[in-house]
Amino acid sequence: MARILLAEDESVLRMLVVDTLEDEGHEIVEACDGQEALNKIHTDGPFDLLILDYMMPVYTGLEVVQKMTHDSKTKVLMLSAKSQHTDRERVLNAGATSFMSKPFSPLELVKKVEELLHEKN
Repeated sequence: MARILLAEDESVLRMLVVDTLEDEGHEIVEACDGQEALNKIHTDGPFDLLILDYMMPVYTGLEVVQKMTHDSKTKVLMLSAKSQHTDRERVLNAGATSFMSKPFSPLELVKKVEELLHEKN
């Protein structure tokens, strides 16, 4: 079981991801925008994985990664409807561990999360 922070502004998608990952036994802490995500990183951490939406209100997922005090043990998965090569590069260069394009299937998300959680630092 892992502690995961999910920051996603689309409530339907957020609920789907929460249900999917809780079914896998993970503890999920939710945030609906970048400011709430940063607050929870500082007050409710540490987390084993951060799942951040690229385009959120207040701070984008990219800005959250840039503003947080990065713990090299914490993996960051960025979710985005933007899937151009330059977007992926920008996210990975900012410190995210991985990138996943929307839409995605629940099985694809579970496989990516498990891969990141078992990856060595």
